[in-house]
Amino acid sequence: MVTLPSQAAHDPTLVRDFLSAGMNCARINCAHDAPEDWQRMISNVRQAEAETKISCRIMMDLAGPKLRTGKIEPGPPVLHLNPRRDMEGRVAREAPVILDSSGAPGKSSRRAAIASLSVAHKWLKRLAPGDEVHFRDMLKRTRKFRIAERLSEFEVLAFISEGAYIAPGTRLECRQKNVETATLDFASDPHEIRLYKGDALLLSKDGSPGRPAELDSDKNVKKPARISCQQPEVFDYLKAGERIWIDDGRLGALVEQVNEEGAQLRVTHARAQGEKIGEGKGINFPDSDIQLPSLSAKDRENLAFAVLHADMVGYSFVNRASDMDELVAAMGEMGGEQIGIVAKIETRQAVRNLPEILVHGMKHDLGAMIARGDLALEIGYERLAEIQEEILWICEAAHVPVIWATQVLENLVQTGMPSRAEITDAAMAERAECIMLNKGEYIPQALRVLDSVVTRMQDHQHKKVSKFRALHW
Repeated sequence: MVTLPSQAAHDPTLVRDFLSAGMNCARINCAHDAPEDWQRMISNVRQAEAETKISCRIMMDLAGPKLRTGKIEPGPPVLHLNPRRDMEGRVAREAPVILDSSGAPGKSSRRAAIASLSVAHKWLKRLAPGDEVHFRDMLKRTRKFRIAERLSEFEVLAFISEGAYIAPGTRLECRQKNVETATLDFASDPHEIRLYKGDALLLSKDGSPGRPAELDSDKNVKKPARISCQQPEVFDYLKAGERIWIDDGRLGALVEQVNEEGAQLRVTHARAQGEKIGEGKGINFPDSDIQLPSLSAKDRENLAFAVLHADMVGYSFVNRASDMDELVAAMGEMGGEQIGIVAKIETRQAVRNLPEILVHGMKHDLGAMIARGDLALEIGYERLAEIQEEILWICEAAHVPVIWATQVLENLVQTGMPSRAEITDAAMAERAECIMLNKGEYIPQALRVLDSVVTRMQDHQHKKVSKFRALHW
């Protein structure tokens, strides 16, 4: 199984490459993109099936009640462009920037990682490769952009060889062609909220944007940093002394007090250089018995789409048998009796209630996913190996196929080079019926490596039973 990236909606070749490399189940994450994107992804999968003669199932993964951090106040409207220099201070790589006249400051359709400056379309269309655009930055220094390439009618790629601090309203001038001056604009980045071990943090319930701590003239904290939780109902279930993990466990904290503002936290886990909190990051409450509706209104909308287009539905954050009953009933109302269900096991409650969840889900074709990311935060990393072993045993006894998911060959997928440990993890994953890869630049290579590893290991193991075949040293 492969999680399809947004690019799969617009690049049929990418999907065909995935199938040719070994994908036979495509996962669409309903937490990302939009129905029109999902439709194009599905069309590309079906087209690739026809071209390659390889069968591929489609799973649509409902987002479920994923708890996330809220928005963060925008920081000061300053953009720092900084070329990369070598050890002797010489420019090794110029800083790229996109001049954009589409009317959406700061949002380039081409290269999200590159700064995008909004300018007037009439001015931009007169620029050509080789032109130089001069300006004065916030420190009153003369700087210039070198126009390198026209990417589209609305986008021009430029480079700068000297550092510059730029603010909205900076005037640009192209002297070679006597082009009239133009002013630029861009979207401000959110404030950086960086926290260290021992810092206070307010997890607020009012939904107001997050912001860094306020300091007095002596650098003492007047008001602690704050960030909101997108679902304020959780505060009804929080108690002092309970743990909280943010952003896949990068930052850990302890609830000191719950009041009308929200939860007062104390950071207990962070790297020495601190951890930066962003908006839309996952929040886990492993010690709290939080009870939220398993299907939101948005999930029901997405379920109606999935019933028409998918082969199976991924059910996120299922906790108890009644959650499964709710999904089965909703699918029945939508005429989705033929659609399979994958119960994603990612909470303490789901582990505890797994036998009942399986029994109540068997009205449909049923599978289970060991969603190891959230599960590790919920039960503790030291118990993950033990619990995933028990999930495999219970599901085998119930004749329910299992998907082994989260960070499989993660380094290989992201960088093109696997770690030694993740190769062993992939080999252990052969005991499940399906293995899931997340998004990344090197998915085809990872699929080929995974296929090789699993093909070799299946001669040693069938589900949880060793085969004791002859050793081929």
